[in-house]
Amino acid sequence: MTTFLETERLRLRHLTADDEGALLALHSDAEVMRYLGPPQVQIDMAYYLGLYDRFPGFGFWAAIEKATGSFLGWFLFRPPKVDPPHGTIELGYRLHTAAWGRGFATEGAIALVDKGFAELGVERVVADTMAVNTGSRAVMEKAGLRFVRSFRYPESALLEGGEHGDVEYALTREEWSGAGGSARGAATPPRSAR
Repeated sequence: MTTFLETERLRLRHLTADDEGALLALHSDAEVMRYLGPPQVQIDMAYYLGLYDRFPGFGFWAAIEKATGSFLGWFLFRPPKVDPPHGTIELGYRLHTAAWGRGFATEGAIALVDKGFAELGVERVVADTMAVNTGSRAVMEKAGLRFVRSFRYPESALLEGGEHGDVEYALTREEWSGAGGSARGAATPPRSAR
């Protein structure tokens, strides 16, 4: 299994066919899927695994807790599905509820943003969620992304809180560089902006 990157507490590695059961357990949890859609009853492993060949250096990454070896969920770092501008990469994460509130999502997101800008030629990182998903929004902000706009995905209207719409966050290479080459630094506005 190829390790993509490591943080203090996480190892992010390629997904494998052996992860299908773990992914299904994650995607069938109604609380995990609360802001994403109905729980899933099957997993398209060919899609997940095919991204590594289509977009070398990008894709879905299994999040493994180093201390326990537990599968916590996944991180996404790949070109957006719809009409991606060159150099734009989408950040996403989906973790088991037992991993919530422990800083894993922020730790993984910061590491991916930094690796993307420092090593992978990324020009802009984007992420979106439902406006009411305050937990995910906080992770985006802690990873240095800034609010860009409100909009509406038609699918979100079917979910609880969907009437409030969706939000997009982003961080550019220039903003990241201006923060000392750190997503954590980008999350703190310069003194003159406070």
